[in-house]
Amino acid sequence: MAENAKPPPQLELFNSMTKKKEPFEPLVEGKVRMYVCGVTPYDFSHIGHARAYVAFDVLYRYLKFLGYEVEYVRNFTDIDDKIIKRANEAGETVTSLSSRFINEFLLDMAQLQCLPPTCEPRVTDHIEHIIELITKIMENGKAYAMEGDVYFSVDSFPEYLSLSGRKLDHNLAGSRVAVDTRKRNPADFALWKAAKEGEPFWESPWGRGRPGWHIECSAMSAHYLGHVFDIHGGGKDLIFPHHENELAQSRAAYPESEVKCWMHNGFVNKDDQKMSKSDKNFFTIRDIIDLYHPMALRFFLMRTHYRGDVNHSDKALEIASDRVYYIYQTLYDCEEVLSQYRGENISVLVPVEEQGMVNKHHSEFLESMADDLRTTDVLDGFMDLLKAINCNLNDFKKLQQKLEQQKKKQQQQKQQKQKQQQAQKQPEEFIQAMFALETEIKNKLSILGLMPPSSLAEALKQLKDKALKRAGLTEELLQEQIEQRAAARKNKQFDVSDQIRKQLGSKGIALMDEPIGTIWRPCEPESE
Repeated sequence: MAENAKPPPQLELFNSMTKKKEPFEPLVEGKVRMYVCGVTPYDFSHIGHARAYVAFDVLYRYLKFLGYEVEYVRNFTDIDDKIIKRANEAGETVTSLSSRFINEFLLDMAQLQCLPPTCEPRVTDHIEHIIELITKIMENGKAYAMEGDVYFSVDSFPEYLSLSGRKLDHNLAGSRVAVDTRKRNPADFALWKAAKEGEPFWESPWGRGRPGWHIECSAMSAHYLGHVFDIHGGGKDLIFPHHENELAQSRAAYPESEVKCWMHNGFVNKDDQKMSKSDKNFFTIRDIIDLYHPMALRFFLMRTHYRGDVNHSDKALEIASDRVYYIYQTLYDCEEVLSQYRGENISVLVPVEEQGMVNKHHSEFLESMADDLRTTDVLDGFMDLLKAINCNLNDFKKLQQKLEQQKKKQQQQKQQKQKQQQAQKQPEEFIQAMFALETEIKNKLSILGLMPPSSLAEALKQLKDKALKRAGLTEELLQEQIEQRAAARKNKQFDVSDQIRKQLGSKGIALMDEPIGTIWRPCEPESE
């Protein structure tokens, strides 16, 4: 982090309950308690899941950067109608199927560099707490039992719909279950569901059954974080009915229950429609990272503010991939040049211009993140520093070449050398400038979870391998085309060489003619 005496700006977060940005003040100084609704593990996770968990990972990382001790709980809904149906179809147990997809989800999160939460509870490990909470709600007269089912009575809770702002007469029954005509009010929702033949069940005061969808998060958030905690998050599709029902249940049991800040991320859209499994217009995380580097997907998701809807397209992913490649290539080139100087004790100060850029970037990074996590502006803000690194690299190499020439003709060019030393930065100043720029970029990328887990060299190779796969090429086939182009140029068949370059450019492969020969790098596909 750049040296800066000023404390970071006050963090402000948008509260879905109050519908406005508010200063974030944790209930306990220095500590944050955060609950984020997790997945129902019956299949591979889709890009919408990546959207939510990258968004809250950014928040988690930034809170930790600010010095908070964060208790982050994210659950698994490992018992559900969809899991039961899928397990029956696959001829395996509910536990086997849900555990398998939990492990797959965790692999996806690791690929996207989402830090593991403090705790990842499963519903089936908390049936006792769920039954206790339902019992408390019933004791308070806010729920009723009927033939082994238990329903929450929305009429008994005047605050109902305070989070979503909906009107009760517009309220429809939850989308996961058919309407039950036995309910006192069609809006009443299940806290406990009587067991059906062949389904998993647990013993309860109301007979054998299993929890309803919403009660689980009320029980687990209270168990791990208490009845009052700082942040509750999830996708905006959870505002109603899930979070609305959570809030009602929790307060019906314990009136003091409160979430200080409700946070919700936007959808991922495909052709301006919400991406969802039910509409069969979704991509799994595996689908995407099969063709794009996981950091390109993370970058793509962070390019849109967490509350906005992300519009998925191949072009947007190509642009994100190209940007990530540029960042890593610039840092790699910088590392290569600086590697021989890292052990040296250089007494020269960082040049004023570059130090000013670093200080400005640091300040603007903090301001953007403090303003409800404006990652779009943060990612754009890296470009000036990256350009500055490349300018310093180019000028440094030119200066080194000049100095080498001057050494050979030292006596003849003594005056010219003195003039140049007065007119431009010395080698030590270039080195210090690049150290400062590199450190600032790497520190901020680390806070955002965008530094590659491996070396920069390995990440660049992975990005190139993905680009070849998207282009339908192998390294060998590409080299053949590069050689064909070189032969065409040698024979002055420039129309042929231009056509090869254009065809590769349309596939996302850019050719660059260097003194050492023709090299290639991934690029955003050019239109032919």
